[in-house]
Amino acid sequence: MRYLQSDAIEAVTYDEASHILRTKFRVDGRVMAYENVPQELYDSLIFADSISAFFHDHIEGAYPVREVSRDTGAPKP
Repeated sequence: MRYLQSDAIEAVTYDEASHILRTKFRVDGRVMAYENVPQELYDSLIFADSISAFFHDHIEGAYPVREVSRDTGAPKP
């Protein structure tokens, strides 16, 4: 994961082949997978002056999304 300087988003990964953007949120540790996100949008996100604002303006609500995991703070087996 690529860690970001953002109050809301801790890290992101992008799969170029499937165009899936995975985003880990700081508040609750959720990892959400956004589908069909263009590479150019991912590139713009990681270099945005305000990552949270860019995410909310251009990605959230614009692409199909599903939760893929949640960091519960529990020890991993």
